[in-house]
Amino acid sequence: MTAVAHRLASGDTGSRGARARLAAMVTQLFDHWRLSAVEQAQLLGLSTGSRSTLARYRNGEPLADSRDLLDRAGHLLGIHESLRLLFPHDRDLAYRWMTQPNRRLGGRPVDLVIERGFEGLLAVRRYLDFQRGQ
Repeated sequence: MTAVAHRLASGDTGSRGARARLAAMVTQLFDHWRLSAVEQAQLLGLSTGSRSTLARYRNGEPLADSRDLLDRAGHLLGIHESLRLLFPHDRDLAYRWMTQPNRRLGGRPVDLVIERGFEGLLAVRRYLDFQRGQ
């Protein structure tokens, strides 16, 4: 996990610089996962019309100082970390995993998060943590 992600996990997100680096990491992650702008907004708990907000994050503006948004970003990075640990020799699979059907999750993981919101995000993260523990 990156230093910014560690600070996020420990609650150190008050710094504008840390939130800007976090925005850059999350938007880069969305690029790797090849998510649409609508899916990106939904994963962050934003309205589906928040394309201008996503564009500002891409252009270096820090994530808003919102507990929900920062928690979501932290869980998304945790999911990414779990995928990298589960598939250390197949980065392409790690990046595709969120958008591929998963029988145990009842469909694409990204859809579970979109449909169930924060609870879906937690469910995907717990699932991956369980898989890592096996």
